[in-house]
Amino acid sequence: MEIIANSIFVENQEEALQFYTDVLGFEKKIDEPVGEGFRWLTLVSPNQPEGTQLVLEPNGNPIASDYQQRLFEANIPITMFGVTDVQQEYQRLSQKDVKFTVESTTMGNAKMAIFDDTCGNLIQMIEQ
Repeated sequence: MEIIANSIFVENQEEALQFYTDVLGFEKKIDEPVGEGFRWLTLVSPNQPEGTQLVLEPNGNPIASDYQQRLFEANIPITMFGVTDVQQEYQRLSQKDVKFTVESTTMGNAKMAIFDDTCGNLIQMIEQ
């Protein structure tokens, strides 16, 4: 059994696509229309084009919207991305005006930071 996809809820799929590709550097994998105004929209890391896909899932369902909003208000990241150098990635994203709720920091053996994805989520990045 493998993890093939992980969904995160987003307020606007097009804005999320722009942020995740233009700012974070992910690549679009699948972009197919699904129903009225929605898309099956997945991204992959350029380092793993056949790896786990990130699904940008519309939060149109009230339960999804509530879940997303409550996590954000509680300062809980929706998911975690691995990077080779947290400080370097923190500086790169800061130059692109990404807002961090937790700046690059060390907690025990882990180096991490948390940022706002502009789509209703907090994302944690951790040094691998």
